[in-house]
Amino acid sequence: MMIMAPTWLLLGLLAPAALAQLPDFASKCRGYRASNVLRGDSYLIADLNLIANCSAYSPDLANLRLVVEYQTDTRLHVLIEDAEHQVYQVQEQVLPRPRSANASSERSALRFGFTEDPFTFNVTRASTGEVLFDTSDTPLVFESQFVWLRTSLPQNPNLYGLGEHTDDFRLPTDAYTRTLWNAESPFIPNRNNLYGSHPIYFDHRGDSGTHAVFLLNANGMDINIGRTDTGSQYLDYYTIGGVLDFYFLAGPQPADVSKQYAEVVGLPAMMPYWTLGFHQCKYGWPNVDHVEQVIANYSAAGIPLETVWGDIDYMEGRRDFTTDPSRFPMARMRALVDSLHANNQHYIQILDPGISNMANYGTYSRGIESAAFLRNPDGSWYRGLQWPGEVVWPDWFAPGTQDWWTNEIRSFYDPTTGIDVDGLWVDMNEASNMCGDTTCLSVAINPAEWQPRKPPARRQTQTEAISSRSIPNTRRSLFVQRQAEGSADKKGLPGRDLFQPAYPIANHRGALSGFTLWTNVTNADGTAQYDTHNLYGTMMATTTRNALLSRNPGKRPFVLTRSTFAGSGAKAAHWFGDNASTWEHYRTAIRQLLAFAALHAMPMVGSDVCGFNQVAQEHMCARWALLGAFQPFYRNHADISAPDQEFYRWPLVTEAAKKAIDVRYRLLDYMYTAMWRASEDGSPVASPLWFWYRGDANTFGLQTQWFLGQALLISPVVEDEAQSVSMYLPRDVFYDFWTGERVDGNGETRTVDGLGWTDIPVHIRGGSIVPLRVRSANNTAELRRQNFEILVAPGSDGTAKGELYLDDGESLDVTGRQSVISFAWDGKAFEAAGTFGFDTDVVVERVVVLGENGQTKQGPWGLREGFGFSS
Repeated sequence: MMIMAPTWLLLGLLAPAALAQLPDFASKCRGYRASNVLRGDSYLIADLNLIANCSAYSPDLANLRLVVEYQTDTRLHVLIEDAEHQVYQVQEQVLPRPRSANASSERSALRFGFTEDPFTFNVTRASTGEVLFDTSDTPLVFESQFVWLRTSLPQNPNLYGLGEHTDDFRLPTDAYTRTLWNAESPFIPNRNNLYGSHPIYFDHRGDSGTHAVFLLNANGMDINIGRTDTGSQYLDYYTIGGVLDFYFLAGPQPADVSKQYAEVVGLPAMMPYWTLGFHQCKYGWPNVDHVEQVIANYSAAGIPLETVWGDIDYMEGRRDFTTDPSRFPMARMRALVDSLHANNQHYIQILDPGISNMANYGTYSRGIESAAFLRNPDGSWYRGLQWPGEVVWPDWFAPGTQDWWTNEIRSFYDPTTGIDVDGLWVDMNEASNMCGDTTCLSVAINPAEWQPRKPPARRQTQTEAISSRSIPNTRRSLFVQRQAEGSADKKGLPGRDLFQPAYPIANHRGALSGFTLWTNVTNADGTAQYDTHNLYGTMMATTTRNALLSRNPGKRPFVLTRSTFAGSGAKAAHWFGDNASTWEHYRTAIRQLLAFAALHAMPMVGSDVCGFNQVAQEHMCARWALLGAFQPFYRNHADISAPDQEFYRWPLVTEAAKKAIDVRYRLLDYMYTAMWRASEDGSPVASPLWFWYRGDANTFGLQTQWFLGQALLISPVVEDEAQSVSMYLPRDVFYDFWTGERVDGNGETRTVDGLGWTDIPVHIRGGSIVPLRVRSANNTAELRRQNFEILVAPGSDGTAKGELYLDDGESLDVTGRQSVISFAWDGKAFEAAGTFGFDTDVVVERVVVLGENGQTKQGPWGLREGFGFSS
């Protein structure tokens, strides 16, 4: 423990000009005093008591509780919560907390230090003493609707993450704000909150190591990165609720941090093999005849098509669990899906959360019977606008919602009577509400006449007493949420203004309730949308996944979701929303891939290839077809306002797509192995160059190249209409994937000219072994029958290693029926060893060793046991 006067207190004794470095409110806030400190080998607990009233934006909470846990040797948990456990905390059913291993503080890679009066804390790296997180310059502000904490940063830090955005992958560090409040975001605007909130950042410090800071808080927040007047760097958290629930992840290798974060929020779900194939969708396909023609055109063009998707066009009146009787009649839809399945292809449909409140609509009626919908404060069903018109919204916390949703899915998608889908797509689930503000479809009675129901009389808590004294009546809204008697702990403080908190986060859609669910709406468990808004999409995806598991218990479910929160990767895949057909959004797709796959524990991701909005151009679409082939989720999709853009509509794009899908399918088992490894330990499926060259400062800002797995370096052409690319090769050995030629990286950027519209530079990193199919196929089922070849790319020491994972591609539980094969080359001998539980007749036809002394050894070798040879 360190007891010393922090910088901010000393500033109070200086000239007022010095205080300009802090927000205006900080000058009157004195923070908290620690007392009753209790220490153990793996924990520390203390009380935190308010020193003096601050109430910058809402009433102070007088009494807090500090809990510090050394959970593992590389994970430190620091929780600052209200002593009475009323402030909202993310429900365990949404994000289960990781179990603590009660690690020894003496062996931990991280150290926790603090001052008692006033309370501040820091986290340091035990091996070097380097300070990783430090609040000593500022007071802690913890109010009913405003929590502020600042940490100092090194100069010009390398920071990455903080949720879904389209900004630079390495975050700006001067006057930069990341707002976390899930919002429908057409054209994915820069410097704005988008569809997903992931309050984690990676701090990369070169050879000294990488660490991450995860704030488990679902409330709306601004995270500011900036410099003080004197040039000192800082990061601020401004949240409008919740607690400070930090997980500090020690690394020190970047990929180690990815694994440690996945341990906290949940390991990514293992995807079915077929989902790695090529997918086609379009909002605006007019009828089932048109869909059949699209499928036929892909076949005629010789472009493999794995999965067809149905957007809201298939619905009657845009209502879930219906088909349009004239344009998409059920009998024709069943025939379409049967035909796809007969050709080893797949079909997926969209579902939106807004449920039409038509009296004769069965899904609505059954939802009413199950009490499955959100309610207004007066007890009526909350209404809004979505595609069907006026709708009600599922309450994913309500006890009957899972069964209702499962029954609707099992009935409509019954293989014998309905549409036998292979997966589901949940959209508009931020939730997106076409009501722009709180004047649209107000509560069932006149809001001016509504009076909140009074809870039974009870003794006020200390927090409530402070709140009632501190908030003037003029600031109280008719819609201020009242907490009912008997609510469970950690469900949210009473007496808050749930529409217009005094601190307004920088939501690009305006007020908190703008174009989404009203934030005063109550969930069935007593929480409010004010606190749970950012969880809505993840809960819809989770409920949908559970329904698919019920529908087909033995198979891995596939759910694609637009809205995400920390931990969504354990349940679903994600696409990057409604982008545009522009070169800029083509480049943006790379940055978004890096953020989700490397930092946010969500590897099954990708963009709408060729762009969703506007008009796709031939050259750009050809480039995007190639780029998309090296991202995990690969789907072409466009808006109803955009022209059709299926790959076969341009000769050049047809050529590019055939080449892209051919190489993707040959590499599909390499990608599948990476996905499996991610599901086992959180290893990144795609990553930036600095993950593997952490001391090379030239890599820290790179955002147009990436590693797919650990072996393949992808360096696409990124400039508009260009036929050359400037790519960086670190000091290492590489091999051109297309030619096998050795290329020695010298830590410099090199320009490659003469790249045709169907070319994309790909290199194998030296020291890697890459398994790939000898030839491609028209679909993944046929692909799985193709034999393998093994590419050995020796490193500078002449050795190489790799891995191949095999299973049936779809079973949820493959215990004892999977193969995990490790490959090794020591410069003279090759060996394949491991476990061989997957029964297959597929063989390795040849092993190719690249380089000057390269050689090819012809097989076949079976994959039911190990094998090897010497040169």
